[in-house]
This record gives sequence, structure tokens and C-alpha cells, in this order.
Amino acid sequence: MAGDRKGMVFISWAPFCSRSDSIASRLDGKSFMVYSPGFGSHYLTVPFKYLSQTFKSLRILFRERPRIVYVMTPPVFACLPAWIYSRLTGTSFVIDAHTGAFVDPRWTPLLFVHKWFSRAARTTIVTNEFMQGIVREWNADATIVRDVPVCFAEPTHPKLEGACNMTMVCTFTRDEPIELFFQAAARLPEIHFHVTGNYRRAEAGVLAMKPDNVRLTGFLPDADYVGLLLASDAVLSLTTLDNTMQRGAYEAVYLGRPVVTSNFDLLRRHFHKGTVHVDNAVDDVVAGVRRMRDNIALFRAEVEELRSEHLEEWGRVAAALRVMASKKI
Repeated sequence: MAGDRKGMVFISWAPFCSRSDSIASRLDGKSFMVYSPGFGSHYLTVPFKYLSQTFKSLRILFRERPRIVYVMTPPVFACLPAWIYSRLTGTSFVIDAHTGAFVDPRWTPLLFVHKWFSRAARTTIVTNEFMQGIVREWNADATIVRDVPVCFAEPTHPKLEGACNMTMVCTFTRDEPIELFFQAAARLPEIHFHVTGNYRRAEAGVLAMKPDNVRLTGFLPDADYVGLLLASDAVLSLTTLDNTMQRGAYEAVYLGRPVVTSNFDLLRRHFHKGTVHVDNAVDDVVAGVRRMRDNIALFRAEVEELRSEHLEEWGRVAAALRVMASKKI
């Protein structure tokens, strides 16, 4: 019975996800990354990959016996083991839907599947009103969680050269304007830029554009990543997709580092202090970075105010999620 079960488990079909880890930690739960990389991502092998991850997820759930399950999308098929477990045990599950689940061309043809799972879920967590509206049109419950206070590792203390250092938080996915950033960085030789993430995912032609003042760090361990952000004067987190919450930006805020991010309504409203918003144009990125550099003390003070506001908002959201988890279905 559901009453015999305690706590929450967060299942993410990914090699890593700091948002999932942070939500689980903040709600006194456990986070599990479930991933079978040996099958690759080819359309012929993905079904076997998802089948493997389904069995792994079910094994975790029946071992841990949580009262409530959180599951990250995309991929939407990660909801299947959570749904199976909830049906067999009389518990409930919550979907944490990232932006890609709604706007990425790989997943939009499967929105009808997401709709079905969202109707079965206790709620679907989204980052903004636009996606909340989509879920509610499905006659499903939706809860906005814009960001989550990150549980950071104990940082290393790198020594960075130069008078000004900025870090571009990157995953080298299709919505990140890497080429544009390289062009802008080339016009800012006085600033040392550090770009995180697995740069091997980028096209060779784009990487060839990297100017000398940009260092590609590769994917960093948590301690090195946190240390780099703390050692930086500011953090860049850019996207070409509207309605996309920038995890790199809110990680920077919780570390007290000001942000340069994209000029979309969602990001303007959520990062309304300590932040420079730029259009996806080389001239605008150059001007925005210079504005940040020339007013760094002001933006540092503002981002501390923003951090306090975000912590207050999370406190309200976390309380609501705990109440939801305690209610019987």
C-alpha cells in the first residue's frame, strides 16, 4: 500500500542532470541517473536502450519503494516505469518536463504520449507559463518551478589569468549559438573566456572558429565546474530558443555570479537583476559583455538581491510540493 512507503525517488534517463539531483536533495529524496550508453542513440538501437533503462528504473523503484516518483522528460518514455510502479503500488508520480519536451523537433511528434502521461501524473513541473498553458490544455495539472537552489560540490580553486575572466556554460546542443559567441569573443581579446561542456559534440568547422582568448574546458567534474564559475567575473548562458530556462544562468545566480543571457521574455522576467540580456547578434553580445565588464561591481550587488528572491520563491514552491507528496491519491 502507498501508506507503507516513504520518501521520493527521482529517475532521470540521462548520464547527469543537476536539476534532478537538486530537486531530489532539496525534497529529501534520492536521485538516480539511469542510462545505457552501450546502445548508442541510433533510431534502430534506441528501442533497446529504452527497454534496458525501463528495467533498470523498475529495479530501482521496487528496491527503494518510494511514496512518490519524480521523472524527467525528455525522453517521454522515461515516464513508463514510473507509471507502471504507480499503478502497481497505488502511489503517484510527478513529471519534471524540460523545455525540449515541448519544443525540440525530436520530441514534438510525441506530445500526444506526453499528454497521456501528464494526465496520469500528480502534476507536471514546467519552468514557465507558456508550457504550463500547454499542459493545462491537456486537462492535466501543471506546476511552475523556474529554478532550484543547486547543491554544489566543494569547489576547487583554479587560478585564472588576465584581468577579466568569463565562463560560457555550454552543452554544445543545437540551441546554443556557439559560432556567434566565437565571433563575439574574437572582438573582445582583453577578456579570457572559458567554455564548459563536451566540445566534441560541435562541428569541426565551428570549433575552427575559436579565437585564442577562448579556452574549451571539456566536461568538468562538479568541483572543477563550481570552482571555475566562482573564479569567473561573470557567466554567459545563451540560447536561440524562446521559453527556455537557462540552468547555467541560475546556477551562476546561486553562486553569486552575474549573468549574460539571451533577450527573451522568460529570461528577462526571471533574471531581472544582476543580468545583461543580449540579442543573438554578434554586435549585441559584444556590447553586453563590455557592459558587464565595465559595471561588474553593480551587477555583483544586484545578483545577491536576485539570489535572495529566488531562494524565497523556491521556499514557497518546495512547501507546495511537499504538501502534494503527503496527500493521498
